[in-house]
Amino acid sequence: MRVLHFFKTSFPDSMGGTEQVIHQLARGNSLLGIKTDVLSLTPHTCPATVDMDGYQTHRVRRRFEVASTGFSVSAFRRFAELAERADVIHYHYPWPFMDMVHFANRVKKPTVVTYHSDIIRQKRLLLIYRPLQQRFLASVDKIVATSSNYVESSQLLGQYTTKLSVIPIGLDKSTYPEPGPKKLTYWRQRFGSKFFLFVGVLRYYKGLHILLEAAQGLDYPIVIVGAGPIERDLRCQAKALSLTNIHFLGQLPDTDKVALLMLCSGVLFPSHLRSEAFGIALLEGAMYGKPMISSEIGTGTTHINIANETGLVVPPSDSFALRQAMRYLWEHPKESAAMGVRAAERYWSHFTATKMVRSYADLYQKIIN
Repeated sequence: MRVLHFFKTSFPDSMGGTEQVIHQLARGNSLLGIKTDVLSLTPHTCPATVDMDGYQTHRVRRRFEVASTGFSVSAFRRFAELAERADVIHYHYPWPFMDMVHFANRVKKPTVVTYHSDIIRQKRLLLIYRPLQQRFLASVDKIVATSSNYVESSQLLGQYTTKLSVIPIGLDKSTYPEPGPKKLTYWRQRFGSKFFLFVGVLRYYKGLHILLEAAQGLDYPIVIVGAGPIERDLRCQAKALSLTNIHFLGQLPDTDKVALLMLCSGVLFPSHLRSEAFGIALLEGAMYGKPMISSEIGTGTTHINIANETGLVVPPSDSFALRQAMRYLWEHPKESAAMGVRAAERYWSHFTATKMVRSYADLYQKIIN
């Protein structure tokens, strides 16, 4: 069997949540003997095809971008070439340009869509896109949501129940680097033995402006790992609020990120909009046995973080509730540690890459047959 994944970005160009899912699937499928290609766009001049961890990623030049949607003329031909030899086409939604490529090539192969998120921000453009969106989702064989929570709260997914499956995202802990003693000592000396951690791309829906508001009046170290389009605004906000306990570290190598995950007292995930459909960084916190604080937004975040069991769940956009949750974990270390233990147990029982990869492999086999 051969599978073609298609999304606007991929490793090694971008390290976001969807890219991580594609990487975990492609790597895991290769271990099962399923050949995998990944096609994406890139703003860089680089080799067209790169060997990754057991699979090949193919990149075509992105010519321009509108409302977070990349476009590429050369993608049409390259997609046609790769689709011709594939047994299954695996799309990752949303990306309107992908729908255009799908119909332009008159795809006849079995098709799967992983539905990562509703379209939340571009409401006016959604009115224009909706006919193509509905036609695209109606044309594919299977749609996969990443949590039952998202299915229940998404009006659009409710229209496709006959072709809908739920496969939670999974991670393979063995693919994460093991930081050495020197690395752990370095970060421990910098932030002490007790601090909160946020990891992720700094985007509008991550709720970091709410976190900065919540940090007022607290002296707990809060470490923010990641870069993104709103980083400058956040730094300005932190300065305006005279926050001295916020530490922006920017993008870090995975070894440093893992070291901070291992050392932190808890993982903060204040995303306040449904654009945050699952939460890979939240799942990484569970994988490393950390108590979590997240918001109830009707998505997969609350499938990972169970309120009062693996961490605390607060209302979205509520800086006071977020501050109180941080204070509770900080002042109750034994209960906090117990939540972290239960978070790790939930990861191993529900969210391993092995479970996710096997579920998709079974789905591919069903739609081929």
